[in-house]
Amino acid sequence: MTASVLTIARGRAAHLANLVRGLARQTELPSELVIVRMQPEAYELPDAPFPVRQIELIRDSLPLAEARNLAVREARGDELLFLDVDCIPDPGFVAEYRRHLAGFDGLVMGEVMYLPDGVNRDGWDYADFEAVAERHSDRQGPPPEGIRPCHDYRCFWSLNFAIRRADFERAGGFDERFHGYGGEDTDFGRLLDEAGVKIGWARGARAYHQYHPHHMPPVHHLESVVRNAELFREKWGHRTMGHWLHAFELMGLIAQDEEEIRILRAPSEADLELTRHQSHRPYCNSAEVIREIERRRAQAIAAQ
Repeated sequence: MTASVLTIARGRAAHLANLVRGLARQTELPSELVIVRMQPEAYELPDAPFPVRQIELIRDSLPLAEARNLAVREARGDELLFLDVDCIPDPGFVAEYRRHLAGFDGLVMGEVMYLPDGVNRDGWDYADFEAVAERHSDRQGPPPEGIRPCHDYRCFWSLNFAIRRADFERAGGFDERFHGYGGEDTDFGRLLDEAGVKIGWARGARAYHQYHPHHMPPVHHLESVVRNAELFREKWGHRTMGHWLHAFELMGLIAQDEEEIRILRAPSEADLELTRHQSHRPYCNSAEVIREIERRRAQAIAAQ
């Protein structure tokens, strides 16, 4: 059995270079790194002690589901280790995933720790990461050891996971009708559930998420979130990404009922400022934004 590391990328050149450096420091090297780049320009990457291949995939919108499927088709390994482009693998990442896959019949999700801005610059060290990294408050922590089965397909998260090729193919891969941002992860989790492929949270196989500016909830991806939520409803009978849709509704960006979601306006600069990730924090989340909106509403009502 051989292990291929797979990532998909557009932009984030410095982040991807750090991912390669992290893989080069593994206690057990992967058999290869497969990069599906969603841009025409090839990446200039550090030297690596394993083969690195870049495959181009250009679409009008962000083809996340299609890119992951293409990475699997291009990979030569039987064990598929997916890692987002903005992550740095811990030295035990490959070895620990291989050990978990050998002992667990299903998909495995490793640990994720979030880094503030600046710590991942030139000359970084894992000890520096450990001193400042934080676990996301909205995500489950790992078990004390081994793997804890997850019985809710909605927990699936594509940022850092591993799966045997046979199980990926049994689930049918990601649904390529999802494009742009949002929804494809939950859909794949449902496909895993329908195919009888188990999901487990693992101790170890850690990835360090590197800071980059973004928005949460993702108002900058408003149109694709709405489109993919409706696609999910057409497929499964109910919408996904409900917390984001709720936030969009509170912000006056959308109106929704059982029949449809209507986009009322584009995000304003005030909306972008409200949801913008602050550089001194390792992560942000939608729940904080929703609480802030509700706080402002309560203040406005009290002032009337």
